[in-house]
Amino acid sequence: MDEEAKMQTFHLLDLPWEDVLVPHILCYLPLHHLVRLQRVSKQFHSLIQVYLSNCRTFHLSTIGSCVPREAFCSMLKDNKVLQYLSLQNCSEWVTDKELLPVIGQNQHLQKVDLSSCTCLTRHSLVAVSLSCMHLQHFGLAHCEWVDSLSLRSLADHCRELQSIDLTACRQLKDDAICYLARKCLKLKSLSLAVNANITDESVEEVAKNCRGLEQLDLTGCLRVRNQSIRTLAEYCPKLQSLKVNHCHNVTESSLESLRKRNVVIDVEPPLQRALVLLQDVLGFAPFINLQI
Repeated sequence: MDEEAKMQTFHLLDLPWEDVLVPHILCYLPLHHLVRLQRVSKQFHSLIQVYLSNCRTFHLSTIGSCVPREAFCSMLKDNKVLQYLSLQNCSEWVTDKELLPVIGQNQHLQKVDLSSCTCLTRHSLVAVSLSCMHLQHFGLAHCEWVDSLSLRSLADHCRELQSIDLTACRQLKDDAICYLARKCLKLKSLSLAVNANITDESVEEVAKNCRGLEQLDLTGCLRVRNQSIRTLAEYCPKLQSLKVNHCHNVTESSLESLRKRNVVIDVEPPLQRALVLLQDVLGFAPFINLQI
């Protein structure tokens, strides 16, 4: 018996799947390794399906372009417990047809990133707003299909929203952003970058309603002026970061008070910018006594 016990061997798949392999081993493997692992054998395929049906996070941003749409549908067909879904950079294949079933059966999603998913439509945004009432973080950068009506739906149903990235959502105008600000009072992070439609009206409405705002990106919002930046400084004491690069109508007169509060601003003060330009021209930084 002793010799037989010594000769007995154990394999990885002999360990309890749901009690050991899924929560303590597979959760540390990147997704692309799991995809490869399920090709090894039928047993490994079944194991990975058990893991995928119970995983809370599904992140395709690094390998999205390499995943066939059929594989995506198969991997998440049994999952009803997702909390974080990232499809960033899956623009080559993900459409409403693939996404809507996943959204419909995962009502506990708290974080969704659809940045650069250019083949989706407003129906996906409406589906998220109706199904994911606990949503806190939403990435929609470079999704030009986002329109005013679908954003209003999101604002009506997702009142727990804390951050949203609307970079380059160029269909949106002040009315939609103002509506969002009045409904989603818990916003801490907002990007309205690269949208020439955004004016002082949006920034002031955000400032007055979202008092806990910490990060605001207005890069390239050409119609934003000093007036709204002063309102932002007055109403948002928790502001930590402000991006106003290429906002040519925003000057140091409105930014100075924020600098004194140590708010990180992506535009250097005028004197500092002049010194950098001078250094580029001369090839060295001249000494200037700033205390004079």
